[in-house]
Formats: sequence, C-alpha cells, structure tokens
Amino acid sequence: MKLTRRTALTSAAAGVALFSIGSPAAAKATRMRFAHPHPTSDSWQAAALQFADRIKTDTDGEYEVQVFPNGGLGSDQQIIGAVRGGSIDFCITGNPYFTGLAPVLNVLDLPFLFQSRNHVAAVMDGPIGDGMRSELEGSNIKALSTWDIGWRNLTNDRRAVATPDDIRGLKLRTTPNPAHIKAFQLLGASPTPMAFTELFTALETGTVDGQENPVTLILNARFYEVQKHLSLTRHAFTTAPLCMNNDKFAAYPAALQDVLLGAARDMAVTQRQMNEDAEATSLAELKTAGMEVVEEPDRAAFAEIVTEAVEQDFVATFGTDLLDQIKGAAS
Repeated sequence: MKLTRRTALTSAAAGVALFSIGSPAAAKATRMRFAHPHPTSDSWQAAALQFADRIKTDTDGEYEVQVFPNGGLGSDQQIIGAVRGGSIDFCITGNPYFTGLAPVLNVLDLPFLFQSRNHVAAVMDGPIGDGMRSELEGSNIKALSTWDIGWRNLTNDRRAVATPDDIRGLKLRTTPNPAHIKAFQLLGASPTPMAFTELFTALETGTVDGQENPVTLILNARFYEVQKHLSLTRHAFTTAPLCMNNDKFAAYPAALQDVLLGAARDMAVTQRQMNEDAEATSLAELKTAGMEVVEEPDRAAFAEIVTEAVEQDFVATFGTDLLDQIKGAAS
C-alpha cells in the first residue's frame, strides 16, 4: 500500500502489519462492495466508480471496490442494514434514511434550511458535519463523508403547483424523515413514505400522485415518463452520507483508514460539482421530454407555512444550538 510518511510512522508505532505489493498476502485483491439505489446515469454512480479507482490506485491494487447501483443489493434501508451487519462494505443513500438511527440528523432535512450550495459545503465539510457524522457510530456506521442529492422539487401528474393551495389533496411519496412528512401534512398533502427503488412503479400505477426530488434525479430515474408537472419549489436540500461498517473501519490499518477517508472526502467535492453542473441541463431535458415546469412558484408562501412549525418540533427535542450553528454557517 502506498503510504505517506505520517501514516507509515503511525502504523509502525502502533505495531500494525501492512501489506506490500509482491507479498503472498497481496497476490489476490480484497474485494469490497459499494451499494446505492440510484440509476447508473446518476452522479452517485460516476462518483462511486471514481472512488473505486482511487481505492485501487492508492492501495496498489490490494483492495478493489465493486459498485452495485440501482438498488441491486437492496432498498435504501436494506443496504444500510447490510452495512451495519458487515455484509456490504459501503453504501450511500439520503440522510432521511439515517434519522431513525440518529434522530438529530433530522436537522439537515428541515424545510428551507440551506441558503446555497456553499452553505451546504460549509456545514458538511467542517466541524458541524464531523459532529453529525459521528452520531452514526453508535449504530455501527462510520460515515466517511457527505455527498449530496440536491435541491428537492415537486412533481405530480394531476396539476401544476404554483401556490400552497395547489398541493392540497395530493398523495405524495416522501422519505421517512419526520421533517418531510410534517411539512407536507401542513400543506394539506397526504405524504406516503416509501423506498426510492419502489417509486417509479408507484407513480406509474397511480399509487401516489407525485414525489419530490432534485431535477437531476427526476431525469435520471425517468420520472418524466409518469409525471407531467414539475414545480421548482427547492423546499429542502438533501445530503447523503457515504458509510461503511464502523467495526470494519476501526480494524483496518491506519494507512487504509486514511486512504478511505481521503478518497471519500475528495469525491464528496467532486460529486457535488457533478450535480451542480447537471442541474441546468437536466431541467432543459425535462422540458424537452414534455414536462410542464413552474419555475417560480411562491416559495415564500410555502416557507411561511412550514418552516417555523417544523423547526419547533426539532427544537423541542434537541434545543437550538445545532440549528443555530447551521444557520450561522450561511454567512
């Protein structure tokens, strides 16, 4: 394994035996499995493949990462469970699927919390993000970094949505996150949590009227085939922790831990840029595909109904400190 001077000294001091290329132990690569629920056209897949290349290069081929997209190894909750149990090495999925394990993470999904992508990066790449990722260690999850899904926007197959009144009565697929569910209840919708891997069929069969996701994912998952209306509500920004089994991570040599953390954090920056770059072109493609787009819905009216009420629920349980830190990072 390629070592920096620091990791070599750290490992030597700890008495850790490291593999070297050409040794019998290194003759056959150790394979690691990386699972996610998004389609192969999504930025998660491109970033995961780059992550795999980085791990192979930085370990001189001792470790190889196999990427399984599109729910090939299970739904959002199933792959999280498999990582906790150790049968999958890495997974990435949206933050809302982790809030049952670490409820304080619900803060990241509060409506209209983030002001910009720079605000997201300031929170997730610094001490605030480190603290929130550490909350998962009690559930045997090591969150290596935080990637993104992006700004959530509303689609449905019944009517254009420009004001809060237009949402009333719609049955909408949401994540299982309490903040998402309450926000849509306040708007008069009927929120219906379900796995992302089940969503296309639910939209196609009319089990739900609509859903909310970033334009990049609406395009890549081909929701435009079963949804007519898109409203750029940008009502929340969804982050996504890249995770592995905490016990496995702790057992690795310090040099390998550094490789995994470095690759995960570098790819977080790369993947976010991929998503940002794709937003404008994705919207154009959705219009070309026939979606009718409300580009400037009354976001202020939406925010007035949901923001304070949903924040109050979070503050009642966790206080104001973390929420104030996140809001303060916008400046």
